[in-house]
Amino acid sequence: MPDRMDITLGFMPLFDSAVVVTAAEKGFASDEGIDLKLVRETSWANIRDRIAVGHFQAAHMLAPMPIASNLGLSPLSTPLITPMALNLGGNAITVSTALYDAMLGEGLVADLEPRGAGAALKAVVEARKRLGLPMLRFAVVHFHSGHNYELRYWLSACGISPDHDVEIAAVPPPLMPDALMMDRIDGYCVGEPWNTVSVDRNIGRIVTVKSKIWRNSPEKVLGVSKRWGEANRPALDALLRACYRAAQWCGNPENIEELAGIMAARQYLGVEGRLLLPELTGRILVSPDVTVEVEDFLVLDRKAANFPWQSHALWFYSQMVRWGHCSHSPNNVLIARDSYRPDIYRQALKPIFAAMPGANLKVEGALAAPQYIGATVGRLMLGPDGFFDGRIFDPDRIDDYIASQAIA
Repeated sequence: MPDRMDITLGFMPLFDSAVVVTAAEKGFASDEGIDLKLVRETSWANIRDRIAVGHFQAAHMLAPMPIASNLGLSPLSTPLITPMALNLGGNAITVSTALYDAMLGEGLVADLEPRGAGAALKAVVEARKRLGLPMLRFAVVHFHSGHNYELRYWLSACGISPDHDVEIAAVPPPLMPDALMMDRIDGYCVGEPWNTVSVDRNIGRIVTVKSKIWRNSPEKVLGVSKRWGEANRPALDALLRACYRAAQWCGNPENIEELAGIMAARQYLGVEGRLLLPELTGRILVSPDVTVEVEDFLVLDRKAANFPWQSHALWFYSQMVRWGHCSHSPNNVLIARDSYRPDIYRQALKPIFAAMPGANLKVEGALAAPQYIGATVGRLMLGPDGFFDGRIFDPDRIDDYIASQAIA
């Protein structure tokens, strides 16, 4: 292994890139012998394609993206692995002020609760049908994204068909506020700060958040080319240790102001630091004069936030099957499961005595309250992890779960 290892890593201008950004900015990568070059990208499609053609060795990546690539669902599908997760939560659903006012007229309460927001939206959708108005258009960042699947899950559970009652389009995250302002879309699901930006500009309102649709649920991951990871295992292990230490630094409340300053810089997010404080504090700005406290809105290091749970991968796969993105087969289940590599995570972090779960999978949605579990070192707290509709995902019964999913 050379004295210094060069790694080029692509990222999108979203706050949940904080772990990889601080790995470079705070010297954690350098301490591990890595010269980490960060490249800001303009779309998730570019991230996907540039890692496929070898421009990037690693990337800040949508959690379902490696699964989609391994299942051959991408134009330049290449084998990818996920040896580490980067965060839990962090997304929200924002609508235009006009749609928000219409939802208020149908009983919406500004508490960010998914069920109430969904009921109000359903009433608006039905009223528009009666009046012969066009379908509402929502944007997601990419079709193989947690945003698409959580938006669809929420809509469907509230009786709104994602494919027949509304339209869903793909728009890069930083362009969403502009698309909303220009009336190209009526709402969107995206990570911060692009929800708070629309509220601050008085063009949008937040109606619900990821951390209430599925509590402490997966969002972004570290994705790497399988070929590169296998050929450069010492470099990959070093990168994981650097990112783990960076996550611990990011999760320390004493570092909030410095972290906001780092991420606000032009080369990362290019926004005012004050716009990053809502997600760092959990005090979410629903509208200019309404703030709602949200527990665990964004988790960067606690609750095994960095562990690549294979049950997370299988839930995303179940949604790909549900919405016709891929077929269901025993082989596809294995491909999806093995896209996430907890074995690599464990081996890389073993030398620094990181606390890690003993299992690779868990039942999702079963914890109504935080709970300690046994770990390789000490104990880990997990949960709560409930879905807002009360459903449970048991990865050992994935066939039953897929069979039970209704297409609204």
